[in-house]
Amino acid sequence: MKNLIAILFVGMLSISAFAQDKVAKIEFKTDVIDYGTIEKGADGVRVFEFTNTGNAPLIITRVTSTCGCTVPKKPEGPILPGQKGEIQVKYDTQRVNPIRKTITVLSNADTPTVALKIKGEVVDSSKTSVLDKKDTSIMEQ
Repeated sequence: MKNLIAILFVGMLSISAFAQDKVAKIEFKTDVIDYGTIEKGADGVRVFEFTNTGNAPLIITRVTSTCGCTVPKKPEGPILPGQKGEIQVKYDTQRVNPIRKTITVLSNADTPTVALKIKGEVVDSSKTSVLDKKDTSIMEQ
C-alpha cells in the first residue's frame, strides 16, 4: 500500500512538472505610447503590439483602463506561440488636457497582469491663452 501511494505521489509530481513546461508569455514591443502634443479632435487611436514568446496559446481575458476617456480593445481569439497580436487603445481627444492613463492587461501568461501606459497632451490651438506674449506692450498701444 505504501508503494502504491509513493508511485501515485511521484506520478502526480511528474505530471504537474510537465504541465508547467507549457506556458504562454506576452512580450510587448513597448509598454508606453507617447501621443506627444496633439490637436483637439485628432485621431486618438494607438496600438500596443505584442508577441506570444511562450509555447502555449496566449488568451487575453480582460483589458481595462483607469478612465472612461480611454477605450481599449483586446484580441478576440487566442494568440498561438510565435504569433503577434495587438491591443488597440482609443483616447477621447475632445478633452483638452495632459494624458496620463494606464491600461491593465489580464491574461494566462506567466506574468498574468501587465500595465501599459499612454501619455501626451491634447491642445486646442484655436483658443489663445491670456498668458501668451503680445507683440506690443500696453504702453505702446
